[in-house]
Amino acid sequence: MHLETITSPPEFDWQQEALCAQTGGDFFFPEPGSSVREAKRICGLCPIRSACLEYALSNDERFGVWGGLSEKERLELRRTAR
Repeated sequence: MHLETITSPPEFDWQQEALCAQTGGDFFFPEPGSSVREAKRICGLCPIRSACLEYALSNDERFGVWGGLSEKERLELRRTAR
């Protein structure tokens, strides 16, 4: 099977529009203790930031910056939503 024949499920189409998909994952999955400032800056410009955050919260993503929030920020958001 050729790679170009593989397609993502329609529920993940939003990821193709994400700015992080165009810049690479290094900013969004930094080493522990590293700054997430650049990832948050890119997220702030992204047109699908809210869909990304919704996905991360719905799927309990525990690592990286999703929708402009770090792991700790998403955990806090979950705690306050209870």
